[in-house]
Amino acid sequence: MRGSVTATAPSTRRRSVRTAGVLASAALLVPLLGAAPSASSAAAPGATTANATSGGLQRAFAAAAAEYGVPQSVLLGVSYLQSRWDAHGGAPSVTGGYGPMHLTDARTALATVPHHSHGKEDPRGDSSRPPLLPKEKAPTEAQLPARLKTLKRAAQLSGQPAHRLREDSAANVRGGAALLAATQKHLGKPLSDDPADWYGAIARFSGADDRASAASYANEVFAVIRDGQRRTTDAGQHLTLAARPGLAPDPAQLRHLGLRRAPAAGTDCPQTLACEWIPAPYEEFGDKDYGNHDKADRPKSQGIKYIVVHDTEGSWEGVLKLVQDPTYVSWHYTLRSSDGHVAQHVRTKDVAWHAGNWYVNAKSIGLEHEGFLTAPDTWYTEAMYRSSARLVKYLAKRYDIPLDRQHILGHDTVPGTTAATIRGMHTDPGPYWDWQHYFTLLGKPFHRTSGPAGGLVTVAPKFSANKPVFTGCAKPGETCTPHGSSAVRVYTEPREDAPLIKDIGLRPGGEPSTIDVNDMGSRLSTGQQYAVAERKGDWTAVWYLGQKAWFKNPKKQPTAVDARGLVVTPKDGAADVPVYGRAYPEKEAYPAGVPVQAISPLPYKLLAGQKYAVGDKLPGEYFYSPTFDLAPHRVVRGKDVYYEIQFGHRVAFVRAADVRVVPSGS
Repeated sequence: MRGSVTATAPSTRRRSVRTAGVLASAALLVPLLGAAPSASSAAAPGATTANATSGGLQRAFAAAAAEYGVPQSVLLGVSYLQSRWDAHGGAPSVTGGYGPMHLTDARTALATVPHHSHGKEDPRGDSSRPPLLPKEKAPTEAQLPARLKTLKRAAQLSGQPAHRLREDSAANVRGGAALLAATQKHLGKPLSDDPADWYGAIARFSGADDRASAASYANEVFAVIRDGQRRTTDAGQHLTLAARPGLAPDPAQLRHLGLRRAPAAGTDCPQTLACEWIPAPYEEFGDKDYGNHDKADRPKSQGIKYIVVHDTEGSWEGVLKLVQDPTYVSWHYTLRSSDGHVAQHVRTKDVAWHAGNWYVNAKSIGLEHEGFLTAPDTWYTEAMYRSSARLVKYLAKRYDIPLDRQHILGHDTVPGTTAATIRGMHTDPGPYWDWQHYFTLLGKPFHRTSGPAGGLVTVAPKFSANKPVFTGCAKPGETCTPHGSSAVRVYTEPREDAPLIKDIGLRPGGEPSTIDVNDMGSRLSTGQQYAVAERKGDWTAVWYLGQKAWFKNPKKQPTAVDARGLVVTPKDGAADVPVYGRAYPEKEAYPAGVPVQAISPLPYKLLAGQKYAVGDKLPGEYFYSPTFDLAPHRVVRGKDVYYEIQFGHRVAFVRAADVRVVPSGS
């Protein structure tokens, strides 16, 4: 996204949700493997009352538990699943949630411009049919569900003013305890000191409206309580949740919550996730136009190589309306922030229109995560991170997708297809998505794999301590609230007052890059790998967009770690080689009736002497599907082979015939 909101405007076309079965509760009891969180120890600016001294937040949990009769382990478990106990300096989450308990007031997250209609990116990304640039409106507060407005109820129950619940961690914990206690009483349950008796209240706290999602959330909370946790928060608070390995709650309490059974038949999800089938329509309309995806037969017809992580920039209900509109765009899955619930819309065998690059669309699965990047500061819930990690691990295993940043792409790392499309490409999920934590949940944390002679670096700043200055979160030019980030800025020289690296694709006139939150021209991201060009003291230079790009990388607090692998460099005798935004076959490969797709190079060059990390080796391939009628659809494969490389912030492709592949340390 580019700091924009997907909307909830009514559509003239809607399809009803098909009925089906639900996931078995027993399957939802399986904990997320490899989900140990990475610790954070940097103090956040504007620390709140509970953070005034080390241990203050732990005492706040104990005090709230005693005041409202809620077991402290329940409070800590729920809070961990929402925020990992972080306060975020009083800033809202992507869905307007505040503080350690993630009390929601989504008014703070509203904006005016929808996600998919912002800018000039055609989500389908293929010139075989007219560009699809949908227009929608932002939701009103009245359209927001109760789960996005829990802070007001917490204020009423606790007697605390709303602003204190937003700004003060101790008050926020009290508000969460009051909500849990009120829910327990409403369910006719005693305020027991046994955490196992609180299964129903925890499930209700999730805000889920279906049994499978509520069960998944509650089971995840109890997995946290059973395993125990110890962590230093973003405000420097040391918290401990003692392990209760024998804890056995009663899932039968779900029967008394009056929740619906979400249709799950037809979903492609692991059994440990609450998934619902809400189909995107494949319909013809107008003058032989159609939407909002393409029928295919993947992976039989063509391989699935990528998973693309998106941020919806809209509320759950609004996003679901949009994906059910045949005149709109599509993606495969949407993940809800409050409880991690998953809805699948397009079967993984089919091609959704989500990435703005047809080659990537044809070979990818798109995941939209509920969130708003337009807030002055944003963060994502642990519940959503964990659900997303479960889903990605499952899909990666099913389709043999490597778990690295060259295959698990952010929408902001998908390249433009041609020079003309580069400036319109989207920038979600943005610099505040915690890639290190995400890959830790995936069981693939980023760490040192070589010594300095390895020739590569993996970008790996400490998220909470890495706070580059950005502008444009709320208003153009206005400084964003300081926030932990996955982004590392690169300069033309080894000093912080040097000019930023220029991106001639974004600015053909040679204008300098900026520190705007949506400007990708001079930015590295956690997990990305680059070939080392030079080192000077605390600074490291890498090859980036055909240039030597410097970033600060001190030994005491490194922003990148050494690695080794394969790199490409121009073949001997070549001064430069072209770089592409898609890996299309040579013209001779196209059969009669299929228009030849131009192999258009991007405005960049890979110069002699430069090296770039290899992500994959791929055949030239094009999926031809310009009509609703499936008869002319076909996959064209050529003899040309490409290498995917990490070229700038986004990935790119080079022809194998143009380059040599060598070990990075050579």
